[in-house]
Amino acid sequence: MEIDATEVVKVNVKTLKLHLKVSDRFTASIESATGTEIYTQDDGYVPDFMPDDHYGDYVILDIDIESGRIINWVAPTANDIEEWIAGGEG
Repeated sequence: MEIDATEVVKVNVKTLKLHLKVSDRFTASIESATGTEIYTQDDGYVPDFMPDDHYGDYVILDIDIESGRIINWVAPTANDIEEWIAGGEG
């Protein structure tokens, strides 16, 4: 005989995937090693160096649940940061 029932089973979870739409309201800042703010972007598009196909409107982060590390992050180059600060795409 078949019946509708729900069975609870343990699942090994690994990744928390965040897709955040910022609607041209991205805000970020760069700080020096001493904590001095070097640059702030108060309103605008997501810089090109952010991970995945964000189209300037999304922050897409894949976070390892156990370590808390962002696993799809690729460190931006100095040139990426300089272009972003100068008002380029970054």
